[in-house]
Amino acid sequence: QVQLVESGGGLAQPGGALRLSCAASGFTISSYYMKWYRQAPGKEREWVASISSNGGSTNYLDSVKGRFTISRDNVKNTVYLQMNSLKPEDTAVYYCNVFRLGRIYWGQGTQVTVSS
Repeated sequence: QVQLVESGGGLAQPGGALRLSCAASGFTISSYYMKWYRQAPGKEREWVASISSNGGSTNYLDSVKGRFTISRDNVKNTVYLQMNSLKPEDTAVYYCNVFRLGRIYWGQGTQVTVSS
């Protein structure tokens, strides 16, 4: 059974940092692009970052470029999102995502709140 479990969210001050993790089970992430999305209150879910299967290619939403870094550890079957220089507008529930064998899988999400 495919599962994605996010963790690492919480409360951070503006300018602070958090590191999110997405632990996968039921499949091996090494064959798949992995993505992070977020959904702020009252807004649609939006793509934040993605990483190729071997980690050699990454892409980011313009508003997070230079502040967020997506990475992966295929041995630990885990994807990460390092978030630096956090802003109040980064407040959202963050989800990891994989498209595998014709299906899209989501984790349950982890709440990130950026506030002083």
